[in-house]
Amino acid sequence: MKKILILGGGFAGCACAHTLAMLEKFEITIVESSNQLGAGVRTNFWGGHPYTFGPRHFLTKDKKLYDFLNKYVPLRDCSNHKYLSYVEKDNNFYSMPLSYDDIEEMPDKKKIYEELEKNKKNIEKKKSNNLEEFWVNSIGSILYNKSVKNYNKKMWMVDDNKIFTTFGWSTKGDPIKKGKRKAFDLEAYSAYPIKLNGYNDYFELATKHTKVLFNTIAKIKDIKKKIVSINNEDHQFDYIISTISPDEIFDYCYGKLNYIGRDFLKIVLPMENCFPDDVYYLYYPNSEPFTRIVEYKKFSKFKSKNTFIGIEIPSKNGKFYPLPLEKEQILAKKYHDDMPENFFSVGRNGTYRYSVDIDDCIEQAIEVAEIIKNNKWENPIPLEKHRSKNFSSMGK
Repeated sequence: MKKILILGGGFAGCACAHTLAMLEKFEITIVESSNQLGAGVRTNFWGGHPYTFGPRHFLTKDKKLYDFLNKYVPLRDCSNHKYLSYVEKDNNFYSMPLSYDDIEEMPDKKKIYEELEKNKKNIEKKKSNNLEEFWVNSIGSILYNKSVKNYNKKMWMVDDNKIFTTFGWSTKGDPIKKGKRKAFDLEAYSAYPIKLNGYNDYFELATKHTKVLFNTIAKIKDIKKKIVSINNEDHQFDYIISTISPDEIFDYCYGKLNYIGRDFLKIVLPMENCFPDDVYYLYYPNSEPFTRIVEYKKFSKFKSKNTFIGIEIPSKNGKFYPLPLEKEQILAKKYHDDMPENFFSVGRNGTYRYSVDIDDCIEQAIEVAEIIKNNKWENPIPLEKHRSKNFSSMGK
């Protein structure tokens, strides 16, 4: 029986264990550095209130992926949810993304409309070379300064948005539309687990036929031969699937990849709800240190006389978000190019792609299982070649 090692027991690692176990012909081992599965998607509890590190609703345009997860984790629709963004200069909350209804409430709407009209006339002549130019060319400098500039600088802990020369990850289509808006107006499934423990049951189900080693670090001694030291013992595997940062695999030989982490504040308030109806979280694009506040009862439907909010502050604490800079993507590609046959790198950290989410992890797991099942290795990074519409790429 062939042996498979999975590095990391987050959603990507568990999904890979699940799809491979369905083939019933592999001995699968997960090495997890913490004492639990699920990583940032795992549901925790505070005063009985369920929460995850950041909103973790399931969002996909692919019914196949929705049906896959819904089979194992029954989901409820949350497509009615909205985001609001607080603009300190106006002392007002506006929808996110912006609508023309929001502009009507702004004190400087006349100048904003002038900029939008000017942009509309010159749109074919303008070329965006960086994130700031992209947004100014899209919505004008006034709206950019109100709603985008400081948020992106905080989010990525940078001094200037012009350093981002790839920026497709920053928007989802037309940034301004008519009427009151839902979250990003996506034509997609937006859902959340019905059970209060969120996705936790899936992690157990997915690894039912997998050996899981908690509080364990694996050291790759020979990547081509796939010899790995686990608890000071050497083991050889036929396949390795990594969900950890690719620079760790090669002991940072080309340099370290940069990530943005999060400090997470848990606060319980003495009221049943604190956000307006259908508003699930709030953005803050000003000088305050935090970027986002989430009211978790909106997702979980937990019943309590109190409510729980989570406040997110960008920091260097953890590897939550790969930095979407072109130089970082080029560095990640150097590591990916050195990965040998039958070595897969998946998930947000494994692929070093900010835009990889739960649905992408499932899709990648299905694809890896298919490649291994058919023994049709074609490329050191097959997911770059075979990925579907949801797989990230340079500049996305």
